[in-house]
Amino acid sequence: MFYYVLKYVLLGPLLRLLFRPRIEGLEHVPDDGAAIVAGNHLSFSDHFLMPAILKRRITFLAKAEYFTGPGVKGRLTAAFFHSAGQIPVDRSGKDAGQAAIREGLGVLDKGELLGIYPEGTRSHDGRLYKGKVGVAVMALKAGVPVVPCAMVGTFEIQPPGQKLPKIKQVTVRFGEPLDFSRYAGMENEKAAIRAVTDEIMYAILGLSGQEYVDRYAAEVKAEQQAEAQDRGPKRFPPRRGRQR
Repeated sequence: MFYYVLKYVLLGPLLRLLFRPRIEGLEHVPDDGAAIVAGNHLSFSDHFLMPAILKRRITFLAKAEYFTGPGVKGRLTAAFFHSAGQIPVDRSGKDAGQAAIREGLGVLDKGELLGIYPEGTRSHDGRLYKGKVGVAVMALKAGVPVVPCAMVGTFEIQPPGQKLPKIKQVTVRFGEPLDFSRYAGMENEKAAIRAVTDEIMYAILGLSGQEYVDRYAAEVKAEQQAEAQDRGPKRFPPRRGRQR
């Protein structure tokens, strides 16, 4: 119930007023039945803007950290995500991927709309990174279409590390549903799920116009952080007092 209050009374109208989102291809999102909406992920704002413009309720698999933050802010964030129907997923450990797939299939089994960011994390530099195969496994196991989606302009309004977004128009663009019925029964074959995932990412790329990087975003981000730590802070020699 609170989801619809947020969408139609509280948050939805406010987001539409502030960001005046340009919506393209909304007719490609099915009016009923199970489907996956797979999009790029550029900003924390993505969590709110896409659901605000969709006609249907959509459930996202959100990282568990959003539900376990410390202090009052953490509790408020957790309460918001729970109220908005988002599902916490623990991304640590070897079984994390399987847990996410189980949760996602549960949403699809109920005939609902599932939102996924195949990159697995926000892009730290605005580029589009290699997709993880969980989206393909779910699409093939559930036998549902995948609607590619591109958020355009959200990186500019709220890049990683920026707490409050800038007030600027953004675009939410949906592509034609992708049908993977030709791969039915092949959800355990590595070549098939990689091919499906790459096709989804290529469709997102065509909608977003981003630069593509054929590596996982988390790996690149970790490498850059390690390099920054190795360099360390710049050290300057102590300043000498003025000679008299």
